[in-house]
Amino acid sequence: MKGFINSKTIWGASAVLAASLMLWPSLSRSVAQSGGSANYQVLEKTANIDRAMLAGAIDPIFDEENVGDTQALIVMRDGKIVAERYGDGIGPKTRLLSRSLGKTVTAALIGLMVSDGRLALDMPVPVDAWSQPGDPRGAITLRNLLQMTSGLDHREDVDPLYKSDAVRMLFTDGAQDMAAYAEAKPVAHPPGSLFVYSTGDTMILCDLMTRMLTDSNNPDLRRDAMMEFVRGRLMAPSGLSSLTPEFDPRGTMIGGAMMHMTARDYTRFGELLRNQGRVNGHQLLSARWVAFMTSPSKRNPAYGGHLWLNREGAENPLFPGRASSRLYAAVGHHGQYLLISPAQRLVVLRMGISTQEEKIPLRAALAHLIELFPYG
Repeated sequence: MKGFINSKTIWGASAVLAASLMLWPSLSRSVAQSGGSANYQVLEKTANIDRAMLAGAIDPIFDEENVGDTQALIVMRDGKIVAERYGDGIGPKTRLLSRSLGKTVTAALIGLMVSDGRLALDMPVPVDAWSQPGDPRGAITLRNLLQMTSGLDHREDVDPLYKSDAVRMLFTDGAQDMAAYAEAKPVAHPPGSLFVYSTGDTMILCDLMTRMLTDSNNPDLRRDAMMEFVRGRLMAPSGLSSLTPEFDPRGTMIGGAMMHMTARDYTRFGELLRNQGRVNGHQLLSARWVAFMTSPSKRNPAYGGHLWLNREGAENPLFPGRASSRLYAAVGHHGQYLLISPAQRLVVLRMGISTQEEKIPLRAALAHLIELFPYG
């Protein structure tokens, strides 16, 4: 079937990705040394920012020695691409791995189900493993999962990384049924009491959505039901024709880390959020839902509903104190940024692979680029 990648086709590629988790710095360098050069497809004057100014701000984002391997950069203002540049071997039709940018797409899909009345923000999440009387997990709500306050004992980043729950869930002992791996975790903190970033929370959401669409336990039917919803409610109306989710062997969409889209479609998705859920004059996603996603949560003011906010908080991969405090973003583990600044009518996408050390100058370069643009 078209439109998704199933468990029978992805696991070879995923195994390579898992093996490379420890090797991203050397991997990015080998790509950088492969020859060729990046190029501009579009570079246009906008808002009194001429081409030279734009190029001067974009060039540091492609400085491989400083910020790592940048695969794609798009700057969109008022819905129009004003700058577009790709790395070696990448182009407008290349589908790029979302990593945690997929979490924000998942949150949008949840919002569609809330608008349909299938789900409610403060409803306890129905999970069989949590249904025994007195199980504290039975108090976990949809809001908790979206704001990363489930309280489940999930450890996203540990040393060594291969022992982290994220890696185990995605690639090793949890990979056959990722949601079940996440749902089986005990409570470490009372639900709603503490922000703990968790790909496991997103996988629970993906399983929940699938169960709202079908009662079947057949993996193929689960995938088909989810893809029918994704195509009909998000891809077709918003023009995200390249969106390709991966699914685990259980038939659950890997919405926490493994979706694929072209750079232009990631930017189109950002534009949907910038326009408060409207596309081509149609209210596709509830404006109230976008407001929820972009509002500070109680336990981390720098995090909303599967979106990072450019303000001080418990932790933040953005750049609080620079650019607009109204800016928000979907952020991926290795330096993927979908930055949205409504006050500047701006969407900026950077896809690539950067180490923790390289992300520091990368964030500074992205902040500088955004600061070129006026407000209003």
